[in-house]
Amino acid sequence: MTISRTICLGFLTVILLGTILLMMPFSTSSGTWNNPIVAIFTATSAVCVTGLVVVDTGTYFSNLGQFFVLALFQIGGLGYMTTTTLLLLLVRRKFNLRHKVAIQQAFDRPGLQDSASLIRSVIATALIFEITGIFLLLPVFVPDYGFDKGLWFAIFHSISAWNNAGFSIFSDSLSAYRASLLLNLVITGLIIFGGIGQQVIFELYLWLRDHLFRKREKLCFSLNFKVATSTTVALLLLGTIAFFFVETNNAQTLGSLSLQEQLLGAWFQSVTSRTAGFNTIDINKMTTAGLFITIALMFIGASPGGTGGGMKTTTLRVLVSSTRAILQGKEEVYLYQRQVPIELILKAVGVLVGSVTTVISATILIALADPQLEFIQILFEVVSAFATVGISTGITAEVSALSKLILIVTMYIGRVGIWLLMASLLGDPRPSTVRYPEEDLLVG
Repeated sequence: MTISRTICLGFLTVILLGTILLMMPFSTSSGTWNNPIVAIFTATSAVCVTGLVVVDTGTYFSNLGQFFVLALFQIGGLGYMTTTTLLLLLVRRKFNLRHKVAIQQAFDRPGLQDSASLIRSVIATALIFEITGIFLLLPVFVPDYGFDKGLWFAIFHSISAWNNAGFSIFSDSLSAYRASLLLNLVITGLIIFGGIGQQVIFELYLWLRDHLFRKREKLCFSLNFKVATSTTVALLLLGTIAFFFVETNNAQTLGSLSLQEQLLGAWFQSVTSRTAGFNTIDINKMTTAGLFITIALMFIGASPGGTGGGMKTTTLRVLVSSTRAILQGKEEVYLYQRQVPIELILKAVGVLVGSVTTVISATILIALADPQLEFIQILFEVVSAFATVGISTGITAEVSALSKLILIVTMYIGRVGIWLLMASLLGDPRPSTVRYPEEDLLVG
C-alpha cells in the first residue's frame, strides 16, 4: 500500500460513504430511497468538487441531504489527506514519517517539516475566506429569502465557491443574480483564491505583512507564485475579452443585456470556466466559438495546491516555455530567470498526454453509448468532468446510465490527478543502474 494508493483509496472511501448517506430516505425531499445512480453520481461530483448534477440539488434533496452534499465538497476541496490529518490533530495524535510523506505528496511540497502547521494554515485559510464570503453574501440573499434561508444560501454558495465545487441550490445556478455586482465579485473572488493554491496565498500574506510592518528584508516570491499568478491573470483577462466579443452578438446569452451586465457576464464566465461550475448565462445557448473557448479554459484549469482541477496553469507555462525554447534552438527552458529541471518538463508532458488520453477515451465511450448526442456536447461534458468544473450544456441528466458511470470515472481521475493515479497503479518507481546509448530519431 503506497502513499498514492492510500490517497486514491481514501477518496473512494469518502465517495462510498457519501453515496450511502445520499441514498437514505432522509436525504431526499420526497422521503423515499434515492436512486443508486443519482446517489453515486452526486457523491462523486461533490467529493471531486465538480458540480455536475443529474437532479436539481435544491428541490430533490432535503435540507439534510443538501448538508451532506456540502460536507462532501468541503472534504473534497480540502483533500483526503487534509481531512484525515485534521482528525489526527483533533485527537492529538503525532504524525509518523509515512503520514508526513503523504502530506508532502498531496500538496506537492518539497519538505517534510511542519506538516501540522501546514494543515492548520490550510484549514484556517479556508475558514477565513468561507466565513468572509458568507457575511458578504448575506445582503444578497437575505432580502429575497429572509434571514434563515438567506443564511443557508450564503453558507452553501460561499463554501461551494471557495472549493470550486459549482453546486448551487438554485435550478438556474446564479443566473438570477447576473446583475448583482456584489455577488459577482464575491463568488469570483472566492473561486480565484480557492483555485490559485495555498502556497500562493501564504506567500501573498507574508508579502503584505512585510510591507505593513516595513521590514527591511522583503519576501522574494517563489517561481511557483510568479508563474501561477501571472498565468491566472492572463487567462482571466483573455477569457473575459474573448467571451465579451464572441457572445455580445448572441441575444440568448449576453446580447440582450446592458453593457454592465455583459461585462459582468463575460468576467464571471471567464472565472467560472476555470473549474468553478457556476453560470450566470445559459451555457446551452452559447455559440460554438464560446463553447470551445470554455473547453480550452476548463482543460487548463486552476493552479496546483488549490481546490480546482484541470491540467493546471503551471503545466501550461512549462509546456509553452519548452515549445518556445525548442523553436528558438535552445537546450534549456527558463522561467523568470530560473532554469526548469528536465524532470519537471517530463512531468508536464506526462500530465498533458494523460489528460488528453483520458478526455479522448471518455468522449469515444460516451459517443458509443449515446450516439444521438452532438460531438460538441459530449466533448464539453467530458472536459467539464475531467477538469472538475461542473458546467454543462444540459445533457448530464439525459445521458444513459453507462455514460453516467463513464463521467463518474472521469471525475474521479480528474480529482486525484493523472500523476497520482498512475503512481498508484504502477507503484513506486524502482531505481535502475542500467544506462542505454543515445540515438537520434526524426520528430516533427
